[in-house]
Amino acid sequence: MAKGKLVKTNAVRLLDQQKISYNLIEYDVDDHIDGVSVAKKVGFPVSHVFKTLVTTAGSGKFFVFVIPVSEELDLKGCAKISGVKKLEMLHVKDLLATTGYVRGGCSPIGMKKLFPTFIDESVNHLEYIVVSAGKIGMQIKLHPQHLISVTNARVAKLTVS
Repeated sequence: MAKGKLVKTNAVRLLDQQKISYNLIEYDVDDHIDGVSVAKKVGFPVSHVFKTLVTTAGSGKFFVFVIPVSEELDLKGCAKISGVKKLEMLHVKDLLATTGYVRGGCSPIGMKKLFPTFIDESVNHLEYIVVSAGKIGMQIKLHPQHLISVTNARVAKLTVS
């Protein structure tokens, strides 16, 4: 942990309120880095570090997908799982207004609203998962079942084969 006062994000506050056990991991941010680089910086296997992707089906319908950082989202498959015809990625310019988080610091926990959330099935084989804590330079390590519970998520195959 860095010295000085820790800034609590919505994700951290929500976990604290629900008395969910987690570890907060901070890392230095020199420039914008991708999820695989974040995994290396925080010292966890890429298979355990997940990214949060927000999609839209238009007309105010949003869906959240949490997948391993090295994987690619299967938009067609996810549309089917979500019960909509088509999904597209939410434009970066709309991310903050929709979720309360910025690109690179978007956590599946503590968004402005609890959107339908899906977590990739690879989580079933993990003892822990690492996701953004809601701020660039901060990650949360927690038990997968705790993430599923706090986000009211469904587990499914979400990535391109």
